[in-house]
Amino acid sequence: MNRRQFLASSAALFAIRPSFAQEGPFRTKYFPLSPGIGLHDVAPAPDGTVWFTAQGQGMLGRLDPKDGSFKTVSLGQGAAPHGVTIGPDGAPWITEGGQNAIARVDPADLKVTLFRLPEKFASANLNTGVFDKAGTYWFTGQSGYYGRLAPKSGDMTVFKAPKGVGPYGITVTPKGDVWYASLAGSHIAKIDLASGHATVVEPPTPNQGSRRVWSDSRSRIWVSEWNSGHVSVHDPADGSWKTWKLPGERPRAYAVYVDDKDKVWLSDFSANAIVRFDPITEKFTSFPSDRANANVRQLDGRPGELWGCESGNDRVVMIQTTATG
Repeated sequence: MNRRQFLASSAALFAIRPSFAQEGPFRTKYFPLSPGIGLHDVAPAPDGTVWFTAQGQGMLGRLDPKDGSFKTVSLGQGAAPHGVTIGPDGAPWITEGGQNAIARVDPADLKVTLFRLPEKFASANLNTGVFDKAGTYWFTGQSGYYGRLAPKSGDMTVFKAPKGVGPYGITVTPKGDVWYASLAGSHIAKIDLASGHATVVEPPTPNQGSRRVWSDSRSRIWVSEWNSGHVSVHDPADGSWKTWKLPGERPRAYAVYVDDKDKVWLSDFSANAIVRFDPITEKFTSFPSDRANANVRQLDGRPGELWGCESGNDRVVMIQTTATG
C-alpha cells in the first residue's frame, strides 16, 4: 500500500468513526407530575411536546420538556385512558377504556371528541391503538376484541379476536402491516387490513405472555414477553424467530420500542429499569431508575430521545440516545 492509498483508507476509517461516537451518552432526565396522577402510556409529538395518559385521574396530559410544565384535560366522566398515539392529523388519539370509546384531543383547543364502541362491545377493555398507512386507526381490547375506526367518517368495526381474551399491544410496520400482541393468549397476530381477519402466529416459548409489539425498519416484529422475561423478534418474510432472555433474575418485560437506529428498548419491572438491547452485538444495557417501583408501562420515542412513563413514581422519563451538538 502506497502513502496515498494509506491516507485514503485512514480518512475513510475516521469518516466512519463519528457514526459510532454519536450513540449515547444516554443521559436520563425525569419530569415529575402531580402525585397520584396515574400515568400509563406516552407519545412524543412532532412539535417537541409529549402526550401522556393519566389513567388514575381520567385525563390526557401534555408535557413541555423545555421547562417541565404540563397541562391536562379531562376526557369525561368515568374516563380511564390507556394508550395514546399521534395521528396523521397531529392530534393524540386515545384508547379510552372507561367510556369504552376512542378519544381524539384537538392539540389547539384541547377539545375532546369520542367515538364510542357499539353497545354489544361494552366491556372491550380498550388497550392500545395505531394508524395504518391509509390513515385508519386500529385498536385492541383485552376482553377479546380488536377493531378499526375511519377517523373522517367515524365508521367503526369491531372484531372478535380468534383466540379470545388478550389483545394488548399493537404496531404498524414500514410495509404497512398491522400486528397485535395477545397477553392472555400468548401469541401475536397479523390483521388483514381489507377483511379485518387476524392470523395468529405462535412464538417459540409457550405461555410467554406477549404483551407489546413494535416493528423495526425491516418490518420485523419485536415482542416483549411478560411471563417469560424474554424479548423476541419475528421476521414475517421467512417466518423465523429469535429469542433472548433479559438479564437478571426473573425479568418481567413489559414495554418494547425500536428506535430510529433499530436498537430495541424494553422496560423490566423486576429490575426496575429500562433496558437497551443491541440486535447486532446481542448485548443488553440496563438503565435503572433512581427510585423504586418505577413501573414503566410504555416506551416511545423520536430521533435522539426515548420516552416512558414511570407510573409508580408519577414521572415521565427521557433517555437521550444520541449526542447533541
